[in-house]
Amino acid sequence: MAGKFGGAVLALTLIGGGAVLYEISRDHKAVHADRGLSGEAADVVFAAPGRVEGLSDTIEVGAAADGVLKAIYVPEGQFVNKGTLLGEIACDDLQAALDASVAEADAARQARVRLLRGARNEEKQVAAQKTAAASAMLVEAKAQLERQRILYNGGEISAVDYDRASRDFGVAKAHFRAALRTQRLVAASALPEEKARADAEVLAAENRVREAQERINKCAIRAPIDGTVLQVNARPGESYSLITPRALFRLADTSGRRVKAQVDERDVGKIAAGQTAIINAEGLTGKKFPGVVKSVSAIVARKSVFAEDPADKLDREVIEATITLGPEANSLPIGLRVTVRFLSRHTP
Repeated sequence: MAGKFGGAVLALTLIGGGAVLYEISRDHKAVHADRGLSGEAADVVFAAPGRVEGLSDTIEVGAAADGVLKAIYVPEGQFVNKGTLLGEIACDDLQAALDASVAEADAARQARVRLLRGARNEEKQVAAQKTAAASAMLVEAKAQLERQRILYNGGEISAVDYDRASRDFGVAKAHFRAALRTQRLVAASALPEEKARADAEVLAAENRVREAQERINKCAIRAPIDGTVLQVNARPGESYSLITPRALFRLADTSGRRVKAQVDERDVGKIAAGQTAIINAEGLTGKKFPGVVKSVSAIVARKSVFAEDPADKLDREVIEATITLGPEANSLPIGLRVTVRFLSRHTP
């Protein structure tokens, strides 16, 4: 039993010693001299994996509407400005709906104008003439009634004749009042509730136009930034669905290069903005590109750039650092996996 206990102690000792040796070896390899870019020696504090990017993140552009791709207007490698038409979804049926909405909006606006303007001048003149005629008939009927009253009081006419004259006067008076009301109605302005209804109808029609226009605008695929078209994953005639969206175009600002390095959480205290870094890649033997740490992320996340070393842990937490590169690095392909070695030397 003592032999088993001694074996266990020996195994634990070997494991602990191996861990210590690993940490010593790691620290020893992380600090060494680097020459060749400036002729000045600087210690490499640590290294981290990273990827080359443009001056902006690579943006994946899709469509905002279902349908068939009508046309692709840009090739890969072309520089485009923000808002440039990259492609288009066929939306001919929506154009017909837009035209109908525009016609309805025009009709609603014209109806509102007619309401606010009131009756036409010809209608006002006709109403005024009818009122004048009714007024003349009323005057005549009144005069006739006065004559008939005198004759009736003198006993020269019967009560039937007087009643007939009185009735004619009442009819003439009613006709005059009706004509006068018609004339005032023709000349009157629109009521507040009529104006409100006309305004609401115009607003609803214009909203329908905007809605139809927005639906058509979604058929146009436009560049969200100034940049270069890195990849075109679409062909005319292909169908596109919002249920299973995909990137039709990939854009980025390729006027310069930067590297997003993923720094192990154990090395967070060894990095700071302004720190000098050296970038090299396995496929670019002998080439080194200087850079400067521009910013360090304030959040820790899961690692997404992995080395080919099988011992590299996949569940490691990292913090992201952005390294700006000089114009000599513009030839680096975007997406290239690189190694970033952070030096102890800082830029002013």
